[in-house]
Amino acid sequence: MTTYRERLTAPISWWLAALGFAVVWGWIMLIATNWPIAIVVAVVVAAADLYLVWRYGSTLVSVTPEGLHVGAAHLEAAHVGEVTPLDRAAYRTRLGTGADARAYLVTRPYLDHGVTVGVADPSDPTPYWLISSRHPEALAAALGSPTQAPQKPAHDPIGDPSRGEEA
Repeated sequence: MTTYRERLTAPISWWLAALGFAVVWGWIMLIATNWPIAIVVAVVVAAADLYLVWRYGSTLVSVTPEGLHVGAAHLEAAHVGEVTPLDRAAYRTRLGTGADARAYLVTRPYLDHGVTVGVADPSDPTPYWLISSRHPEALAAALGSPTQAPQKPAHDPIGDPSRGEEA
């Protein structure tokens, strides 16, 4: 396993929405009360909202020689099974109709790619981890999975007309 590190940060639109929510609360309090109370409410709501967006968006995904770390969860290197990078369609299928209720999920609604990591521990009832990622191929490669399926050779020696053989 190679080293990999990615922080699942919330997009700028979430930060702006949190500030907008605080402004709305400040405006409501200004209509109902006075300026000092409205400002205090807006600042408190903004601080709470920004903290929540920061906490939700501070999940760290890392691969070390010890294994896979996603937030506080850890999957030892010996128990990392098959790793599959998922494009948007496959990722959404794994979140919906193709999901297993026993799977461990670390998904973010603002990311539409990810990886499935099989759990190769017979004593663990979790079949796989589904993890959101901005760079699923890099994460899969760090976990030891090839980023692409093996490609067919460009030249097929069997059935090659130049060798006098028929296909």
